[in-house]
Amino acid sequence: MTIERILEVIGKNNPGADLDLVRLAYDFANEAHRGQKRHSGDDYIQHPLETAYKLAEYNLDMATIIAGILHDVPEETGRTLSEIEKNFGLEIARLVEGITKLGKIKYRGLERYAENLRKMFMAIAEDVRVVFIKFADRIHNLKTLYSLTPVKQQRIARESLEIYAPIANRLGMEEIKGELEDLSFPYVYPEEYKWVLDISKKRYEEQKRFTDRVIKIIQKELLENSSVKIVKLEGRAKRYYSLYQKILRKDMDINKVYDLVALRIIVEDIEDCYRVLGHIHQLWPPVPGRIKDYIAQPKPNGYQSLHTTVFGPDGRITEFQIRTQKMHEEAELGVAAHWLYKDKNIKENLKISQEKLKWIQGLLDEKDNGKTPKHYLNSLKLDFFKNRIFVFTPKGDVIDLPEGATPIDFAYHIHSDIGNKCAGAKVNDKIATLQTPLKSGDVVEIIIDKNRKGPSENWLSIAQTHAARDKIKAALRKSSRLNIFKFFGK
Repeated sequence: MTIERILEVIGKNNPGADLDLVRLAYDFANEAHRGQKRHSGDDYIQHPLETAYKLAEYNLDMATIIAGILHDVPEETGRTLSEIEKNFGLEIARLVEGITKLGKIKYRGLERYAENLRKMFMAIAEDVRVVFIKFADRIHNLKTLYSLTPVKQQRIARESLEIYAPIANRLGMEEIKGELEDLSFPYVYPEEYKWVLDISKKRYEEQKRFTDRVIKIIQKELLENSSVKIVKLEGRAKRYYSLYQKILRKDMDINKVYDLVALRIIVEDIEDCYRVLGHIHQLWPPVPGRIKDYIAQPKPNGYQSLHTTVFGPDGRITEFQIRTQKMHEEAELGVAAHWLYKDKNIKENLKISQEKLKWIQGLLDEKDNGKTPKHYLNSLKLDFFKNRIFVFTPKGDVIDLPEGATPIDFAYHIHSDIGNKCAGAKVNDKIATLQTPLKSGDVVEIIIDKNRKGPSENWLSIAQTHAARDKIKAALRKSSRLNIFKFFGK
């Protein structure tokens, strides 16, 4: 990687960009890292350059790209943050400081690891751009895992798969999530990776030919029968780790995976999204129950798009995603989309980011609950990093829960009192048991009994989230103490 390639990408995306500060940052970092080598044998400067190149590819703001070049200087060299601030300003210095505070999140015992994760969440809460740099840094580290010992390869890859990729998912950064997963997959599950590559190769080639045929039909339909302007029309192959997860859910049968190559149509405005949907349904009948309007009802991480599955040419099941360019940027980059170079309002961007990151506060609050590091990490994996579903209150409020959550989890998510007095539930206006697994799009109403004393002990086996279980345990302990006091007449 060279600084010229980074400057070329920035210049292509933003012809009027001032590149002088980027060159100065490179000169500063190159001098600071002079003589240092990576485990791969490369000059150390290659790592910050690769990090900055990834940030430039995503067209992020100049401060983030420059901080990417400088991110290892204070920790790996004799140059200080004060020198960075003096040469490049307070904003860039603070971003570099945020990365430096995180240190290297390594597994050195549960307590140290849990504390480092808390530091990451604090850094995200203060300025989310810190985690963009961390993701770019991690992606390059994964690309050079071959130079490390098998033990380190396994640790870094598993950590990326179980912690970093889910954080990217919660931030709506689908592109980065997918890259982290696919780079980690061969190291964490090497046999499964080889198997997926083997069984998918022929199917991908065949599906690509079919997709090209469908694209021609759609283009002809829209050109001849509508005024819709297509910004982009493409077939997008499913990533390998995502495909592996889906095959697991489909009884290990790749023939049951219909979105091996999904068709994505990007148009200029929302009205055109619905017009294109109408044209697709005129061409091919939709599969019942497989139309999803994430424009009217976005996912909790902000994702918007229309999804439809149809009986396409020759009756083959075919999936489409339809969205605007802005929605596409949000889908690929999530909260990072607010930090594209063209959007320079730092205070406004910080405000938007903080609004979208309210869930981070829940992770920080865990610190004050007296939990053991093991409990904390298990809670993260189950409550925050598991695949998410979104359900609705009767008033239409969106509630974000982990996959497999029940009405009990829903009730305690709303409020401890709602959970403690829960007497039943309705899902989509029908009475449901408290152990019913909820699905995305369900409307959930909790039936309250104001005279109820508290939760039942068997709810602990029904609740799927650590948060709900902790609140149930707290209520049971409180009830037990009250009963003891009554017994002794206190």
